[in-house]
Order: sequence, then C-alpha cells, then structure tokens
Amino acid sequence: MLKACYSPQYFAKTHTNSMEKLTAVAQVLEANEMVELVDPESIDPKILYGIHDPEYVQAFVKGKKPLAVMQGFKQWSLAFREAIFAVQAGQLLATEIALREGISANIAQGFHHAVYEHGNAYCTFNGLALIAQQYPNKKVFVLDCDQHGGNGTAEYTLRFENLFNFSIYALAFGCATYERSITRHIHNKKGSFEQYAEAVVDGFEHALEWQADIIIYQAGMDCHQNDRCGSKWFSTEMLYERDLMVFKLAKKYNLPIMFVLAGGYQKLEDLVPLHVNTFKAANAVYFPKEN
Repeated sequence: MLKACYSPQYFAKTHTNSMEKLTAVAQVLEANEMVELVDPESIDPKILYGIHDPEYVQAFVKGKKPLAVMQGFKQWSLAFREAIFAVQAGQLLATEIALREGISANIAQGFHHAVYEHGNAYCTFNGLALIAQQYPNKKVFVLDCDQHGGNGTAEYTLRFENLFNFSIYALAFGCATYERSITRHIHNKKGSFEQYAEAVVDGFEHALEWQADIIIYQAGMDCHQNDRCGSKWFSTEMLYERDLMVFKLAKKYNLPIMFVLAGGYQKLEDLVPLHVNTFKAANAVYFPKEN
C-alpha cells in the first residue's frame, strides 16, 4: 500500500484553508483505504539553520514578527509552529520511504517559494531544499508542476550542488534559470495538454541525464481550469493524466518518487477530489488492483 506521511499535527487554524486542506485530503484517503498514514512526528528546528538564515528560523520559533509571518500567514501560534515542523519532518521521512520502497507521499504543501532569508508566498521553509541538505549524497530532482514557478528552489540550486529544479508553470510568478534550474512556460490560455506532456517528458530526460537518485514531485492543482490561478484548458481529466504520466515515467526508469500536494485555491469540496486523484494515479501505477 502507498505510504503517506501525515499527522493531525499538520493542521493549524489560519486565514486560509491551506492546512485544512491537508486534513481533508488525509481523511478521504484513510476512509477509502488508499494509503497507509505514517506519523513523522516533528523536526529539530536546528536542522533548518542549514537552509535558512538562523535569524529567520529563530524568529519563527519564537513567533517574533515581522519575520515569523513573512510567508503571508497573518497570525503566528504555537499550533502553527508545530504544524510547520511536523510537515518538514514529513518531507524527510517520506523521502526515506521513497528511497527504500520506490514511492511515497507527504500530505503537505508550502515549500517552493521560501528563500534563504525568509518565507514567501505561504511557504514558510523550503522543504525541497531541506531534502537536498539532509541527503547530501543523493541527487534530488524537483519536478515542480505547480502553476507558479519554484523561485525559492531555483535559488537553492546555487547553494546545493545535489539539487536540480525543473519547473513547469504558467503564471508570471516564475523562477530564474540557472545551470540546474530549468523552466518550461505553458500559457494559461494558449497552452495545451500536448505542450504540457512534452514538458513533463523533457523533465524526465533532464533527470536521467543528470542521473538523479530521486524525484520530488510537486503535484500542484492550481493549474485546474476552475482555479483562480488556473489554465482554462486544464481539465480534471487532464490533471489525472498528468499524474499518471509522471508516475509511469518514474516507474519505467526506476526512479524513486516522493510527491506532495502543492498549490490549489478552490473551495475544499472542489479541491480535495483533485488532490485525491493524484493518489488514485499513484495507486493505479504502483499498486494496481487485481481483476
């Protein structure tokens, strides 16, 4: 069975539904026996000093404004702090599981916009760069399919030689290109699934050429046609096909893959099924049911 990191500690009340979404997705997955939930507990915040300015990390630990809320959440609380630490622990445990078993998930989001100096755009700590830091002997390839480019992760490729960022995005909040940070822009009105699929294949070709040890897949749902950030041509069925393609390619090339939810900004009743579809796709490829 697909293993997914999650604990009730992932939830804290904020002015958005971003953490509520994590709980809602986990509940559906558990109720339908689609995953085995694994509690990652928490992370020692000292580990975060390696990827972020210690002044920022300390400010977040203590709830000292303005740094503690630089990522955009209006309020800081102990529950919020512990949720963020649990989510980061999930990044590392899910990576360990994927390297051992071939696939895993962390029912989490909020990583790729965080830069060294502070959080940004609802991303508190860059849990993608964290994986590169904690697995220095592994080549970590981020396939970012959020509607926004992973600008923070792009910057971290300049800090970690074992990190590669490949970002397929539509909106202007993109990211810089460097030696190991490549972008593919698919227009939100004039684009097509064929173009997107070509970009996904291109991403895997880069991962293979670079001899990646693991794929970290940002399975963003803010691409969806009904999302306020979405591409008008990107349907529910196409997003499912995107996910199937990613998992099939990872399995074909024997590349361990760990995936996270990433963005999505619709009402929960519309958004949760989209994220659940990613798990359906993963199960269809890695744990197909016998007829």
